[in-house]
Amino acid sequence: MANTSARILYKPFGLAGSVGAGLIAGVLFKQVWKHVSDADDTPEANDRRFGWGQVLLAATVQGAIFAAVKAAVDRGGAVAFERWTGEWPGEE
Repeated sequence: MANTSARILYKPFGLAGSVGAGLIAGVLFKQVWKHVSDADDTPEANDRRFGWGQVLLAATVQGAIFAAVKAAVDRGGAVAFERWTGEWPGEE
């Protein structure tokens, strides 16, 4: 199987992994935020109850968690795909 074929076959797995990573990252962020702050709610940019610092800190933490979880899921999916098919689904 050519590398292009592997990438095409991997697309549905990668998409499902991205959705799952987003869900996992959201749950993880809420748990982290509860431990970091006194608030049960996570700051939204248009919520007056939170100041600039809280909103920007929350966005930074949320982005870092999302990026790390997505990278872990994407890499794990690529490794599993290679084990199953013998082909690496991305750039070599």
